[in-house]
Amino acid sequence: MKGTIYMEDGTIYKGMGFGAEGTRVGELVFNTAMTGYQKTLTDPSYKEQVIVMTYPLIGNYGINNTDNESAGIHAFGIVAADVCFTPSNWKSVMNIDRWLKEQKVPGVYHVDTREITRKLRYSGNQKCVITTENFSSDALRKICTGEKLRTDQMKYAGVKEIENWDNPKGKYRVAVLDFGVKQSILKELYNRGCSLTMFPYGTKARTVLEMQPDGVFLTNGPGDPEAAEEAVVVVEKLITNSNYGPDQMPVFGICMGHQLIALSQGGSTYKLKYGHRGCNHGVFDKNSGRSYITSQNHGFAVKAESIVLKGLEVTHLNLNDGTVEGMQHLSKPVFSVQFHPESNPGPDDTGYLFDKFIHLMEGGRL
Repeated sequence: MKGTIYMEDGTIYKGMGFGAEGTRVGELVFNTAMTGYQKTLTDPSYKEQVIVMTYPLIGNYGINNTDNESAGIHAFGIVAADVCFTPSNWKSVMNIDRWLKEQKVPGVYHVDTREITRKLRYSGNQKCVITTENFSSDALRKICTGEKLRTDQMKYAGVKEIENWDNPKGKYRVAVLDFGVKQSILKELYNRGCSLTMFPYGTKARTVLEMQPDGVFLTNGPGDPEAAEEAVVVVEKLITNSNYGPDQMPVFGICMGHQLIALSQGGSTYKLKYGHRGCNHGVFDKNSGRSYITSQNHGFAVKAESIVLKGLEVTHLNLNDGTVEGMQHLSKPVFSVQFHPESNPGPDDTGYLFDKFIHLMEGGRL
């Protein structure tokens, strides 16, 4: 079947369709990872986005039962230069074409993904239509302009009610505010001896504090952080109750959680031109003096100048564009990073950040 990408500025790319038959409208973004397409598509932070994969061949190792970051695909579509329909891997249970069909997600291939990526880098991410149906260019334009993208997807990407991961060897009780968490992030905490309680969006700070957790974890998630007004209020109250001492309750934020910490303390965020998405982004840690390769997926960033004199200091910087990749509180056990330190997909250079969270729950200091 045929496949088409219609961009908001009127540019059209025609190729072949795969996966589900249908039409979706989403934000067109690009991802520079060479592997990990299954983890990427099931990452809730990609909710309502259409992903252009810059690596030319997708699907060569198939789909397995272990690489999902959530219960299903959150992305609205995938664009690739070429697709492998006959994967070769001992863990594979189906090819990507069948998987997309089952998940009702359309895909387009045999298009020039290098050209699309260059266009997004110069003009910024755009709304787009991805379709395997036959539409005229005028019809595609009406579909694209007629549907508004939501900026508050974090309200719907996480758990709908309180869930528990009881750990028989658990030493710490961690409250998880779920804005669209990846399963591999939770596993990093669980494997370090944490019992986890996941709270849905909209949970009051009082409910979290009544649990008397040893620590609070603010997860990744999709959307514009400034659209999460209720969560910003909750995070501010949790940080107010987070102090060094006998009843120390550290707060650790990742990605969306990182941005919400900044907003809760009076900082601000802004939309990046084309975001950071992939597993090969260099980050400098000012505290250790080391650089790391990180996995990232975000379209917004914290304004460095906005957190000056707000009780926060920048700890990590992006080596490509100098944007804020991490920060910590000057007087409280609160810290955060913009990237995904659990390394899925990508290198595990920054797993030490989970150890830092454990250190704080044991009574240590930043």
